Amino acid sequence: MTDAAAAPVAGSSFYTAMRILPPPERAAMFAIYDFCRRVDDIADDPGPSRAERGAALDGWRADLEDLYAGGSGGQAAFLEAPIARFHLAKADFLAVIDGMAMDVEADIQAPSFEALDLYCDRVASAVGRLSVRIFGMDEAPGIALAHHLGRALQFTNILRDLDEDAAIHRLYLPQEALAAAGVASREPGAVILDPALDGACRWLAGKALAHYRDADRVMRQARRGRLRAPRLMGAVYGHILRRMMAAGWAAPRARVKVGKARLAWIVLTRGLTD
Repeated sequence: MTDAAAAPVAGSSFYTAMRILPPPERAAMFAIYDFCRRVDDIADDPGPSRAERGAALDGWRADLEDLYAGGSGGQAAFLEAPIARFHLAKADFLAVIDGMAMDVEADIQAPSFEALDLYCDRVASAVGRLSVRIFGMDEAPGIALAHHLGRALQFTNILRDLDEDAAIHRLYLPQEALAAAGVASREPGAVILDPALDGACRWLAGKALAHYRDADRVMRQARRGRLRAPRLMGAVYGHILRRMMAAGWAAPRARVKVGKARLAWIVLTRGLTD
C-alpha cells in the first residue's frame, strides 16, 4: 500500500502520527487503517440490511482465513506484505471484525460497562495489538500499551461523538455511568439532551484518564520500540479529552478539534524521540 492510499486521513492526527514512522512501518500502519476503514464502512452503511452487512463482514473473515492459509486473500490481499513482514496475528484482524459485527447486530445503546469494554477491546485495542508489532515492542509491554491506549482513545472518541452517534441511534455511554449521574433514559436522543449528561460523561472521562496514565507508564518503561507515534496519538487525544472536560458536555456541544498550531506543538514536544 502506498502513501497515496492514506489520502482520506491526510490532515488528521492519525496521519500526522503515522507520517513520522519509517516507510515500511508507515505503509503497514496505513494498510491496517485501510482495513479498519473498510470494515467500519460496512458496519455504518445505512443502506444494506443488517443481514447483508453481516454477510459482508463474513466475506472479510473468509478472505482473511484464505490469506493466512496461503491463498490470494481476495479483498484482504493488500494485507499480505505487512502480515508477512511484521507477523501480524489473524486473531486481531478477526477481533476488529467481531467489534464491527456488534454494531451490525443491533444499535448499541447504553451497554453494560463489561460489554463496552469488550467492544473497545475489539475495535480499538485489537488495532493496538496489530500496531505494537509494527512498532517493534516486546510482547508484554506491547499488549499492555494496546490495552490501555486503545481504551483511552476509544473512550475519548465516544465522548466526542455523542451527537453523531445519537443521530444513528447509538449510545456508547455505559449504563453504569448513566445510573451514577441520575440519567433515567436510555434512548440516545433523550440522553444527549439530559442536563445530567455531564456527570455521566465525566464518569467515563475518569476511566479514560486512568488509561492514558497507564499507557504513559508503559511507554516510559518500554525497553524497545518506535514509540513516537503512540506517544503522539496519546498526547493529541489526551488534549482533546482535557478540552472536553474543561468545556463540559451540556447541550449544545461544539465538536472539539486540535488546531494546526497546537498539533505542531504536540509533535515538537512529544513526537520527535522514540
